[in-house]
Amino acid sequence: MLRAALALEDGTIFYGTSFGAPGESFGEIVFNTSLTGYQEVLTDPSYKGQIVTMTYPLIGNYGVNSEDIESNRIQVEGFVVRECSRIASNFRSTHTLPEYLNNSGIIGVEGIDTRQLTRHIRLAGAMKAVISTIDLKKDSLVLKAKKSISLVGRDLVKEVTSDRIFEWEHPVKELHHVVLIDCGVKWNIPRMLTNRGCKVTIVPANTKADDIININPDGLMISNGPGDPAAVQYLISEIKQLIGKIPIFGICLGHQLLGLAL
Repeated sequence: MLRAALALEDGTIFYGTSFGAPGESFGEIVFNTSLTGYQEVLTDPSYKGQIVTMTYPLIGNYGVNSEDIESNRIQVEGFVVRECSRIASNFRSTHTLPEYLNNSGIIGVEGIDTRQLTRHIRLAGAMKAVISTIDLKKDSLVLKAKKSISLVGRDLVKEVTSDRIFEWEHPVKELHHVVLIDCGVKWNIPRMLTNRGCKVTIVPANTKADDIININPDGLMISNGPGDPAAVQYLISEIKQLIGKIPIFGICLGHQLLGLAL
């Protein structure tokens, strides 16, 4: 077990031990309050560019599997927990959490006072951070965090969106046709739409408004996703052209993009 450090741009630093891959990674430090669902959190494209802290004190006790994923890979830049369970006690488990992170090259740190870290983030706000197993010097790490790329003005949608138009699994009974703009969509969104009788056509974030209209959907959904919505100007421009022509619904980043378009 390697020593590891988490340093924030405001000079705050936490020390713990590594339970994932070795190395160094940068991102915006945030927290998640879920008691379960850590694999869904890890694979949620909305967390691209972020280091996620879990507030629940024991993470990893039921392992990981090939079903509870929200995209085709781990999306977080780093993962911070109070204690990582080495025992994966669940009949569906195929790997432990440390194995999962290590196989994906993602740094995990445990042994950190996540309650103190969460309170600090809550009061001081989300900020740039670095997580490392190769550099444990406070001054060096804090400087690296300060110099790292900010999420403000950064278009992360282009890094997680699909590269083609495709149809999700067809519903048993088709009631509606929904076009889903993929800004980093969680797979459970098209699953739930399909379960409710919607044919779902997923399109990349750079799809033109005319191409969406030509599909002739009953409604348009703009998905969740990572980064700064103001940086995705190409999509905001297309949404403006769709307002009033198709019923539109947005989730998370999609809702912010719709607000900016309006």
